[in-house]
This record gives sequence, structure tokens and C-alpha cells, in this order.
Amino acid sequence: MTDTAPAARANGAPKRLFIKTYGCQMNVYDSERMADVLRPLGYAPTDQVEAADFVILNTCHIREKAAEKVYSELGKLRMLKEEKAGALTIAVAGCVAQAEGEEIMRRQPAVDLVVGPQAYHQLPELLTRTARARGERIGADFAPDEKFDALPVARGVDGVTAFLTVQEGCDKFCTFCVVPYTRGAEWSRPVAAVLAEARDLAARGVREVTLLGQNVNAYDGEGQDGSPSSLARLAHALAEIPGLERIRYTTSHPNDFTDDLIAAHRDLPQLMPYLHLPVQSGSDRILRLMNRKHGRQKYFDLIDRIREARPDMALSGDFIVGFPGETDRDFEDTLDLVRRVNYASAFSFMYSPRPGTPAASMAAPVPDEVSRGRLHALQALLVQQQVGFNASLAGRVLPVLFEKKGRHGRQAIGRSPYLQSVHVEAADHLIGRIVEVEIVSGQQNSLTGRLIQTPAADEVSPFQRRAAGAL
Repeated sequence: MTDTAPAARANGAPKRLFIKTYGCQMNVYDSERMADVLRPLGYAPTDQVEAADFVILNTCHIREKAAEKVYSELGKLRMLKEEKAGALTIAVAGCVAQAEGEEIMRRQPAVDLVVGPQAYHQLPELLTRTARARGERIGADFAPDEKFDALPVARGVDGVTAFLTVQEGCDKFCTFCVVPYTRGAEWSRPVAAVLAEARDLAARGVREVTLLGQNVNAYDGEGQDGSPSSLARLAHALAEIPGLERIRYTTSHPNDFTDDLIAAHRDLPQLMPYLHLPVQSGSDRILRLMNRKHGRQKYFDLIDRIREARPDMALSGDFIVGFPGETDRDFEDTLDLVRRVNYASAFSFMYSPRPGTPAASMAAPVPDEVSRGRLHALQALLVQQQVGFNASLAGRVLPVLFEKKGRHGRQAIGRSPYLQSVHVEAADHLIGRIVEVEIVSGQQNSLTGRLIQTPAADEVSPFQRRAAGAL
């Protein structure tokens, strides 16, 4: 590491921290928490990498292209470090750091630190060591509870929504996935710790939290009575926190969707009617090869039960096309599943082999041109469904949580219960509040709405008080 580790420059100005985040929402949460643990050292965030004294790339290893982007970015940072005469500290964190730490150090000598996803709480210690730390790799060989115990409860939040990690790791071992190898076994935070962080967020003006986990509905953290909790019991406890009006969670596995979680969607108005429930393929044969441990009929039956409990539930999903051995018939089964479920949104990708996973050595790889054609056909169907769902909301009145100012005049952008952006004119005074909005039209990626009536001006949200310096 360079000799620039002290928290302030010679002139007393704060040092600047730039974090670039790749991949999932959990990485977004981790990046926020890295900023939190570095704040006591005097590091202030910047969105200009050229102004930074410390750059962290928080990486994702799910897809090959994501990993290669990291190496491309490191090449640019190496040149920036040379321009700064070495006065720049570079760290690689996250799942690529865990999986390819030695390779990162070999390929890019400009990197000072490699920190796995369970060890970023040690960044302050590493930065304040007097001895040169370049070449040190801190992996994920630490229990997750050590990381969370070391993180401050108070977070630096700047909006009315926040991510909140409650579970890490995965025991499912899908044959295409690196998560069990980079994030480790499933582990859940104690209920008391989650509630403490959530209360702090609510006190700072956060109105909506998204509970995160690689397999979030497998949550079984220690409850306040000492027995294992469930995600449903946790949601009920979170719903009791004053000011916390919306609860979401992601990502779920069909095999861990319990009866009490379905009941919670029926009984808890704070649980939003939008569910991300990946299936990956509509073919039973491919699901077996993926080691998903469920078939298409089990997925259909689960969705029927969820929709029976919550008729307005909207679904999102994940799909992989071109998995080794996938035939035209297998792909048609996927299209059939998508038509039957009718998704409000979805994510779809061409299969990308990850070194060390069982699928990477499977026979019968699908040619890229075939996979690409299937992806285009699948995405066309998914876009058609998304556009149709958004258009179907025209004329409905939805509660919208206003998050930020829009681009034009007094426009404000809010979030619907179904996670779409909602653009509303003359609403910039409502940021931090949930207001009834009539949906005028639906586009592919957003909704346009109008205020039915102007809410009372004397109500001030915690977010507005925080923005005014009262919190």
C-alpha cells in the first residue's frame, strides 16, 4: 500500500473515497457499508474517480463478462495511479476478489488490497497499518457474524429507501452458480441486529427497506426468544417499527417459500405485492441438470398459492438460456412457462460458464449463435409482458413513495408498490411521503401519474427533516 493511508491530506482536507459497484443489490449494500466503516477515518465519498484517494471495485463473479470488466477497469486505474505518482490506493472487494484474488494480484500490480465479501470490515485496520500492505489478500474465511458485529449500526443514508442484508450465502449448489464458493454457506443475522439497523434507518427517514440475501427466504436468524425465526416472523417484527411503511425482499428460492411467508403476504400490508422468484428454466430436464431441486409444476403450484393469498401480486424472475444440453424443446418449455406465469418484469441471460462450477465441464455446449437467438426470442416475450403489465395500470390509483426530484421543473419520481418508477408533475414537495397517485399511462420501464389532490402541506417527513439538518 502507498504511504497515503492517513485519513487526511497534509492541508487537513478529507480524503476522497470512490466505490464502483458491480452486480447484485447485496453488493450495493456492501458498498454502502464499506463507506460507513471508512467514514471514521475521514474518507468522504466522491462520484469522480479522478478526485479519489482510495478506489474500491466491489465485484460480481456471476458472469464471465462481469469479471473481465473488473480487469479492464483496473487497467484504467493503473494509469490514473501513475498520473498521481502513486498517491492512490486501489482495492478489489467482493466475489471476484474472493474467487480470483491471487490472479488479480498477478495480473495487476497496481492493486494494493484484495478483500473478500466477508472481510471488508477490516479495511480500516489495513489502511492504518504502518507497514506496506500491498499484496495482502483478505478472503472470506471469517464468520459473517464477525463482519456484522464490526459494522456500525448507524448508516450513512441519503434517501427514503434502503437495502438491508439479513442473510448471506447459499447451500443450494446450483450447478451454474459460484455463490456457494464465493459467499459461503447460508447464514442469517439475528433478529435483534436486523431490527436495530432497521430502527436506525426509519429514524433517519427511510420508509422502505429491501431485505437482502442470496437465498433470503431461507432466513432462520436467532429470534428474540432464542429460537430460529423465519422471514415471515421477521417481516411481522419489522412492520411494527414506526415510520417503516414498506418491506420488500430478494432473492428467493422456490424450495424455501413457506406457508407462513405466503400468509404474511396476505396479512401484512407493509409487504409489497411484488415478488422476485427466479426459476431459471421452464424445462424439467434442464432444471435437473441445474440442480434446482424443483420442477416446473412445483413452481406453478407455488405461484397459484401466492396469488390466491395476494391476488394483486406481480412476479419477476430470472432465466438462463443456452445451458449445456438445452434443446429447442427445452427452450419451448421455458417460453411456455413464461406465457403461463405472465411476468411483470424479468432478467434473462445467456449461460456463462464459471470456472469451478459443475456446469462448466458439462457436455453438449450450446453454440453462441443459438443461445443468442433464444435470448432475443425470450426477451421479446418478456418485454411484451412488461409493457402489457405497465399499461394495465393506467386508470388505477396507487400509493407512490416519492424518492427524488425529476429532471423537469417540479417533477418528482416515486416508486410504485410494483417497483416501477412513477413520474409526477408538481410533486417535488412530497419527497419522503407516500401519496395516492392516479396512473395516467404505462411505458416499458416507468409509469406516468398525476396527483389526485395536494396533501396537507404541514406534514413533514423524517427525510425532509434530515435534509434540513434536523436529523
